[in-house]
Amino acid sequence: MNKSILVVDDTRSMRKMVAAVLAGAGYEVSEAGDGEEALDLARVRRFDLVVTDHNMPRMDGVTLVRALRQLSNYDAVALIVLSTEVDPVLKAKGREAGATGWMAKPFDPQRMLDIVAKFI
Repeated sequence: MNKSILVVDDTRSMRKMVAAVLAGAGYEVSEAGDGEEALDLARVRRFDLVVTDHNMPRMDGVTLVRALRQLSNYDAVALIVLSTEVDPVLKAKGREAGATGWMAKPFDPQRMLDIVAKFI
């Protein structure tokens, strides 16, 4: 069975671009438009990896990471924040919340695949 990845971004074009890169590499990809929707999906099934934007309405990426870490079956899942935000303080908050890594947008597709392959 293919590894499953949840892509979370409120910008549809960015979400589709990330999903296309991952699906093209053979991963099974699900999408969510914000943190609340992502958390609902994660409560129903366990994904092998989550890639989330940070700046989103309703629930931001760091809050989502913290909420996912509260779920018993997400303690070992890699959670990657993909964001235009590169503030070291925010990155530190992400790490404290349980983020596995932080990638800057715009992202390089090959680098994304390399990082995903490392964690999945």
